[in-house]
Amino acid sequence: MIRAACGGLRTIALAALLLPGAASAQARSGDGLSAVQQRVAQVSVLRGEFTQEKRIEGFKNPLRSQGRFLLARDKGVVWTTLKPFPSEVVLTRDRILSRQRDGSTRVELDARQQPALRAVNEMMFALMSGDVKALTGRFEAQPQLLPNNGWKLVLKPKPGAVAQAFNSITLEGDRYVRRVGIDERNGDTTQLQFSGMTETPARLTADEVHRFD
Repeated sequence: MIRAACGGLRTIALAALLLPGAASAQARSGDGLSAVQQRVAQVSVLRGEFTQEKRIEGFKNPLRSQGRFLLARDKGVVWTTLKPFPSEVVLTRDRILSRQRDGSTRVELDARQQPALRAVNEMMFALMSGDVKALTGRFEAQPQLLPNNGWKLVLKPKPGAVAQAFNSITLEGDRYVRRVGIDERNGDTTQLQFSGMTETPARLTADEVHRFD
Protein backbone atom coordinates (compact mmCIF):
# COMPACT_ATOMS: atom_id res chain seq x y z
CA MET A 1 0.00 0.00 0.00
CA ILE A 2 2.84 2.40 0.82
CA ARG A 3 4.42 1.69 -2.55
CA ALA A 4 1.14 2.29 -4.32
CA ALA A 5 0.56 5.57 -2.48
CA CYS A 6 4.04 6.92 -3.17
CA GLY A 7 3.86 5.81 -6.76
CA GLY A 8 0.51 7.51 -7.11
CA LEU A 9 1.92 10.79 -5.85
CA ARG A 10 4.82 10.58 -8.30
CA THR A 11 2.37 9.82 -11.07
CA ILE A 12 0.19 12.80 -10.17
CA ALA A 13 3.24 15.02 -10.08
CA LEU A 14 4.35 13.92 -13.52
CA ALA A 15 0.86 14.23 -14.86
CA ALA A 16 1.34 17.97 -14.58
CA LEU A 17 2.90 17.53 -18.00
CA LEU A 18 -0.63 17.87 -19.36
CA LEU A 19 -0.24 21.63 -18.97
CA PRO A 20 -0.72 23.39 -22.31
CA GLY A 21 2.81 24.50 -23.00
CA ALA A 22 4.40 21.41 -21.49
CA ALA A 23 5.12 20.02 -24.91
CA SER A 24 5.60 23.51 -26.27
CA ALA A 25 8.41 24.32 -23.89
CA GLN A 26 10.23 21.23 -25.04
CA ALA A 27 9.29 22.07 -28.56
CA ARG A 28 11.81 24.86 -28.92
CA SER A 29 14.72 22.44 -28.91
CA GLY A 30 14.27 21.11 -32.47
CA ASP A 31 12.27 21.26 -35.69
CA GLY A 32 9.93 18.40 -34.74
CA LEU A 33 9.43 19.88 -31.31
CA SER A 34 8.73 23.28 -32.81
CA ALA A 35 5.93 21.71 -34.84
CA VAL A 36 4.50 20.21 -31.65
CA GLN A 37 4.63 23.65 -30.06
CA GLN A 38 2.39 25.07 -32.76
CA ARG A 39 -0.26 22.46 -32.06
CA VAL A 40 -0.52 22.85 -28.29
CA ALA A 41 -2.75 25.46 -26.64
CA GLN A 42 -1.25 28.18 -24.44
CA VAL A 43 -3.60 28.92 -21.55
CA SER A 44 -3.26 30.07 -17.95
CA VAL A 45 -6.00 27.92 -16.46
CA LEU A 46 -7.23 24.49 -17.53
CA ARG A 47 -9.91 22.27 -16.02
CA GLY A 48 -10.88 18.74 -16.93
CA GLU A 49 -11.34 15.11 -15.95
CA PHE A 50 -8.90 12.23 -15.68
CA THR A 51 -8.87 8.45 -15.46
CA GLN A 52 -5.84 6.53 -14.28
CA GLU A 53 -4.85 2.89 -14.54
CA LYS A 54 -1.76 1.84 -12.66
CA ARG A 55 -0.24 -1.61 -12.94
CA ILE A 56 2.02 -2.59 -10.06
CA GLU A 57 4.72 -5.17 -10.63
CA GLY A 58 3.69 -8.47 -9.02
CA PHE A 59 -0.04 -7.66 -8.86
CA LYS A 60 -2.51 -9.08 -11.38
CA ASN A 61 -5.21 -6.42 -11.28
CA PRO A 62 -4.53 -2.75 -12.02
CA LEU A 63 -5.48 0.09 -9.71
CA ARG A 64 -8.06 2.37 -11.34
CA SER A 65 -9.15 5.83 -10.30
CA GLN A 66 -10.92 8.81 -11.79
CA GLY A 67 -11.64 12.40 -10.93
CA ARG A 68 -11.05 15.95 -12.08
CA PHE A 69 -8.16 18.37 -12.16
CA LEU A 70 -7.54 22.10 -11.98
CA LEU A 71 -4.34 23.49 -13.41
CA ALA A 72 -3.18 27.08 -12.88
CA ARG A 73 0.04 28.12 -14.57
CA ASP A 74 1.14 30.43 -11.74
CA LYS A 75 0.11 28.17 -8.85
CA GLY A 76 0.18 24.44 -9.61
CA VAL A 77 -2.25 21.56 -10.00
CA VAL A 78 -5.14 20.29 -7.88
CA TRP A 79 -6.04 16.62 -8.46
CA THR A 80 -9.41 15.64 -7.00
CA THR A 81 -9.96 11.87 -7.02
CA LEU A 82 -13.64 10.91 -6.89
CA LYS A 83 -13.39 7.12 -7.31
CA PRO A 84 -12.69 4.68 -5.77
CA PHE A 85 -12.06 6.90 -2.70
CA PRO A 86 -12.46 10.69 -2.49
CA SER A 87 -9.18 12.49 -1.90
CA GLU A 88 -7.24 15.48 -3.12
CA VAL A 89 -3.61 16.21 -3.96
CA VAL A 90 -2.28 19.74 -4.39
CA LEU A 91 1.03 20.11 -6.21
CA THR A 92 2.94 23.39 -5.97
CA ARG A 93 6.55 24.40 -6.45
CA ASP A 94 7.59 23.56 -2.89
CA ARG A 95 5.32 20.77 -1.72
CA ILE A 96 2.88 18.01 -2.45
CA LEU A 97 -0.09 18.17 -0.11
CA SER A 98 -2.36 15.14 0.22
CA ARG A 99 -5.66 15.50 2.06
CA GLN A 100 -9.02 13.83 2.44
CA ARG A 101 -12.05 15.53 1.02
CA ASP A 102 -13.46 16.28 4.48
CA GLY A 103 -10.19 17.98 5.43
CA SER A 104 -9.64 15.69 8.41
CA THR A 105 -6.26 14.35 7.28
CA ARG A 106 -3.38 16.35 5.86
CA VAL A 107 -0.02 14.89 4.90
CA GLU A 108 2.62 17.17 3.42
CA LEU A 109 5.57 15.94 1.38
CA ASP A 110 8.31 18.55 1.40
CA ALA A 111 10.04 18.64 -1.97
CA ARG A 112 13.26 19.64 -0.22
CA GLN A 113 13.27 16.33 1.64
CA GLN A 114 12.23 14.15 -1.32
CA PRO A 115 14.90 14.37 -4.05
CA ALA A 116 12.85 12.60 -6.73
CA LEU A 117 9.74 14.64 -5.96
CA ARG A 118 11.80 17.80 -5.90
CA ALA A 119 13.14 16.98 -9.33
CA VAL A 120 9.62 16.35 -10.59
CA ASN A 121 8.41 19.67 -9.15
CA GLU A 122 11.31 21.54 -10.72
CA MET A 123 10.55 19.84 -14.02
CA MET A 124 6.89 20.76 -13.84
CA PHE A 125 7.56 24.43 -13.25
CA ALA A 126 10.23 24.44 -15.95
CA LEU A 127 7.55 23.15 -18.30
CA MET A 128 5.17 25.86 -17.12
CA SER A 129 7.64 28.71 -17.53
CA GLY A 130 9.20 27.49 -20.75
CA ASP A 131 12.64 27.07 -19.18
CA VAL A 132 14.18 25.19 -22.08
CA LYS A 133 17.58 24.87 -20.44
CA ALA A 134 16.07 23.09 -17.43
CA LEU A 135 14.04 20.75 -19.63
CA THR A 136 16.80 19.74 -21.98
CA GLY A 137 18.98 19.19 -18.96
CA ARG A 138 16.65 16.42 -17.73
CA PHE A 139 15.27 14.78 -20.89
CA GLU A 140 16.00 13.56 -24.36
CA ALA A 141 12.86 14.26 -26.40
CA GLN A 142 11.63 12.18 -29.36
CA PRO A 143 8.74 13.98 -31.14
CA GLN A 144 6.40 12.50 -33.73
CA LEU A 145 3.75 14.39 -35.68
CA LEU A 146 0.44 12.58 -36.25
CA PRO A 147 -2.57 13.19 -38.53
CA ASN A 148 -5.28 15.71 -37.63
CA ASN A 149 -2.87 17.97 -35.75
CA GLY A 150 -1.97 15.16 -33.37
CA TRP A 151 1.46 14.54 -31.90
CA LYS A 152 3.41 12.16 -29.71
CA LEU A 153 6.36 12.98 -27.49
CA VAL A 154 8.59 10.42 -25.76
CA LEU A 155 10.75 11.79 -22.94
CA LYS A 156 13.77 9.79 -21.84
CA PRO A 157 15.29 11.00 -18.55
CA LYS A 158 18.96 11.83 -18.54
CA PRO A 159 20.99 10.56 -15.56
CA GLY A 160 19.75 12.09 -12.33
CA ALA A 161 16.94 11.93 -9.79
CA VAL A 162 14.16 11.57 -12.37
CA ALA A 163 16.02 8.76 -14.14
CA GLN A 164 16.26 6.87 -10.87
CA ALA A 165 12.47 6.67 -10.72
CA PHE A 166 11.34 6.56 -14.37
CA ASN A 167 12.37 4.89 -17.62
CA SER A 168 10.27 7.08 -19.88
CA ILE A 169 7.25 9.34 -20.13
CA THR A 170 5.10 9.32 -23.26
CA LEU A 171 2.65 12.11 -24.07
CA GLU A 172 0.07 12.15 -26.85
CA GLY A 173 -2.39 14.85 -27.77
CA ASP A 174 -3.51 17.61 -30.08
CA ARG A 175 -4.51 21.01 -28.72
CA TYR A 176 -4.13 19.46 -25.26
CA VAL A 177 -2.28 16.50 -23.83
CA ARG A 178 -4.82 13.65 -24.01
CA ARG A 179 -2.78 10.70 -22.77
CA VAL A 180 0.27 10.20 -20.55
CA GLY A 181 2.09 6.90 -20.21
CA ILE A 182 4.63 6.47 -17.41
CA ASP A 183 7.12 3.61 -17.24
CA GLU A 184 8.79 3.38 -13.84
CA ARG A 185 12.11 1.78 -13.04
CA ASN A 186 10.50 -0.57 -10.51
CA GLY A 187 8.36 -2.19 -13.21
CA ASP A 188 5.16 -0.28 -12.51
CA THR A 189 3.34 1.40 -15.38
CA THR A 190 0.64 4.07 -15.44
CA GLN A 191 -1.76 5.23 -18.13
CA LEU A 192 -3.59 8.54 -17.73
CA GLN A 193 -6.42 9.71 -19.96
CA PHE A 194 -7.68 13.31 -19.94
CA SER A 195 -11.05 14.51 -21.18
CA GLY A 196 -13.56 17.33 -20.88
CA MET A 197 -10.90 20.03 -20.94
CA THR A 198 -12.04 23.63 -20.79
CA GLU A 199 -10.19 26.93 -20.69
CA THR A 200 -13.10 28.94 -19.27
CA PRO A 201 -13.42 30.73 -17.00
CA ALA A 202 -9.92 32.02 -17.74
CA ARG A 203 -9.34 33.04 -14.11
CA LEU A 204 -9.54 31.07 -10.89
CA THR A 205 -12.59 31.52 -8.72
CA ALA A 206 -12.14 32.51 -5.08
CA ASP A 207 -12.80 28.92 -4.02
CA GLU A 208 -10.24 27.58 -6.49
CA VAL A 209 -7.61 30.01 -5.20
CA HIS A 210 -8.31 28.81 -1.66
CA ARG A 211 -7.73 25.18 -2.66
CA PHE A 212 -4.06 25.94 -3.29
CA ASP A 213 -3.56 27.14 0.33
